[in-house]
This record gives sequence, C-alpha cells and structure tokens, in this order.
Amino acid sequence: MNKRLSQLTKLAQTTFTAVIALNLWVNPSLAGDPFRTNEPRNIGDNTEAAFQAIFQKGDYLAAQSYLEKAISSEPNEPLAYAMKASLAYANKDLAKLETYSQKTLEAAEKLIATDELRGNIYTAVGHFFQGATIITREGTLRGAPQALTRLRQVYQYLDRAEAIAPQDPELNLLKGYMDLMLAVNLPFANPDDAIARLKVNAGPKYLADRGIAVAYRDLKQYSQALEYVNSALKTTSEHPELYYLKAQILREQGQQLKSQSIIQEAVVNFDKALAKRSQLPADLVKQIERERNNTFNTLNSWNN
Repeated sequence: MNKRLSQLTKLAQTTFTAVIALNLWVNPSLAGDPFRTNEPRNIGDNTEAAFQAIFQKGDYLAAQSYLEKAISSEPNEPLAYAMKASLAYANKDLAKLETYSQKTLEAAEKLIATDELRGNIYTAVGHFFQGATIITREGTLRGAPQALTRLRQVYQYLDRAEAIAPQDPELNLLKGYMDLMLAVNLPFANPDDAIARLKVNAGPKYLADRGIAVAYRDLKQYSQALEYVNSALKTTSEHPELYYLKAQILREQGQQLKSQSIIQEAVVNFDKALAKRSQLPADLVKQIERERNNTFNTLNSWNN
C-alpha cells in the first residue's frame, strides 16, 4: 500500500510540475498557428505576440503585457488563458493559477462546438492546470488523490482529440511532453514511445527538439541531448532557457567524461542564459545562478 501511494505521489508530482516548467507552448512558425502548416487555425494577434515574446525570445515581461491585451481582445482563445496559468505557476501566484486554470477550461469547453480537436486538447490542458493548482495548494502528498483524478480527465480528453486527428502536431507535442515526463521519472515507464511521438508527429520542430533534448539529458545520453538542443538553437537562438538547458547537458557530460574543457563550455552557456536575466522570472534566474556557481566551483576544485 505504501509503495503504491509512493508511486501515485511521484506520478502526480512529476506530471503537474515538470511539464509546466518545460513550457508547453512555443513561438509561431506560421502566422496564426504555432503548430500546423496544414489546416492552420487562426489565433489573435496579441496571443501570437505573447507566443513570440516567451518562446522565441524568452521575454516573460513583454509576454505579460501582450497577454493582458489578448484576454481583452481575444476572450475565446483558451491558449491565452493557458499561457497566463503557466506564467502564474512560474511566479508562484496560486490565486492567478487557480483563476486562469478555470478560464482555460471554460474557454476550451466552449471551443468544442466549433473546433472539436482544439477544444478537447485545451479541455485537457484546463484539467491539467487544475491538477497543478491542487498540488500547489495542498502539497504533493495531500493533493495526489485529487490530482490523479484530474490526470485521468487530462488523458480522457487527449484520447478524444487523438480519435479526431491522431497525427495533429499540437496534440502530439502536448501528449509527447506529458508521456515523456512520466517515462523519464517513473521506473516502470518506457520513454521510447514518447520520444518517437515527438520526433515523428509533434510540431513545431523547435519545441519537439527541446523536449527530446530534455529526455536524453535525463536518460544520461548526453551526445544525443546536445544534438537536439543545438537543433533547437538553430531556430530560436535568442532564447536564454535553451542556453541554460545546453549548459546543464554539458555540465553532466563534462562530469561524466572528467573533461575540464566541457565544464568550461557549460559555464559559458550558463553565462549566455544569465545575460538576459532581466527578462526571466526571478526564481528561474536564481536557479540558473546557483547551478552556474556550483559548476564553476567544480571546475576550480579540479584545478586545485
């Protein structure tokens, strides 16, 4: 019984924290739709601008301004509310997380009538953020049973979306990230299917590559992780969090190979991320600074 509770707790914690931290939404590769080249959906100009601010440039401050405008001018777009919920989570603002989780769900349920695919996708997202709210408010242990109920609803609506369009890039990106986070954190799960989903059907390629890089990092396959983070950087070279991810991969690879030159390269990439600290959430900046300093201290200890 205790072992089962531990597994459920880990499942809830993994799903409702790691995925949000990885930012499930990305800059547009096509005007109006960040995911599809075929049958694109139209979203509002301010929602699109918020996409670009966060996920092309990593500028969270600019994104907040665009999202305030989007909620006023584009009130039926669930993605705008989902981004607000994500930013609230990053800022540890429980009240806004709860508010925008509910607004995401309400807008998504209305959207089902006109766009069944995206309506089901974002209904899943709304339940996902409500699970995140429960975990944040109640804590992992107390909140796990309610969060797991939400998790079942997440996959229920994702399955409905998959029945409509199994190869849809937006669906496969979201589901790929969720499956991947479970797979790399739970001992009984296999990440291969999630990685394949991201490689084959997820879009845009930038965010799929980023997710795959994270997966290979966590699987300690550092050469593959570097390949995919470098691929992501080719199209979003201004994004500071990608340099942070690359720094983490290089640090782990350098420690594995006992290579000072690789560790030095990791420090360089931490510094590239911190060069744009003013546009990142404060807690994230502190985390990057802490990891950078620890990596630098490791390098110094090898030289002494």
